Amino acid sequence: MPPPYTTLAGPWREDLLVENSEFLAFAERAETPAQALAQLAALRERYPGATHHCWAYRIGPLQRFHDDGEPGGTAGAPLLKVIDGQGLDHVMVVVVRFYGGVKLGTGGLARAYSGAAAACLRAAPRITVQPRQTLRVTVPFAHLGRLYHLLEGCGATRGEETYGEGGVTLLAELLPGDIAAFTAALQGATRGEAHADLT
Repeated sequence: MPPPYTTLAGPWREDLLVENSEFLAFAERAETPAQALAQLAALRERYPGATHHCWAYRIGPLQRFHDDGEPGGTAGAPLLKVIDGQGLDHVMVVVVRFYGGVKLGTGGLARAYSGAAAACLRAAPRITVQPRQTLRVTVPFAHLGRLYHLLEGCGATRGEETYGEGGVTLLAELLPGDIAAFTAALQGATRGEAHADLT
C-alpha cells in the first residue's frame, strides 16, 4: 500500500531581496516530471528578462534540479535540500532571480536561494495525500449502471473504458482502504458476474 505524503494545497509565491537582487520563489504541486517542467516553462515565459530560473523537484523517488547558469551547487541542490528538509513530496520549486549588481559569492547565493525557497514552502498551505490504487473492473453491460453507482458511492475516479462483446472493462482509482468493501459490494450487486483486479 503506498504511504501517504505531504504536498502543497495550491501554488504559492514569496519574494526575497538580497543585496539588490530579487529572488522570486514559486512552489507548486506536481504529479509528474512533465508537469513540473511545464510550470518552469510558464515562469520562463512570464519572466523572460530574469537573470536565472533555478529549480528543483521531488516526485516520489524522482528528483531533479538545475542551477541555470549560477555556479554549480549554489541554487538547484539547495532548493532540493529545502524540499526534502520540509518533508514535502510531489513539489516543484522555481526561484527566479533578477541580478541587482552585487555579487553574492557561492555561499551567499546558496543562502539566498535556499532562504527564498524555505520561506515560500513554510508559508504555503499543505495537504496530506493518500495515494490511490488502480483496479481493472470488468462487468457485463447489464450491470454497468450498478458499477457506476458503486464507484460514485466510494469516491472512486473513473478512468479509461474499453467495450467488448460481453461488457465493459474500466480502470478505477480507489483509496486502498475502500477496495475490499467495493469489491464485495460489486460481487453482490452483479451476482458474482463482475471481476476486479489490482493493476
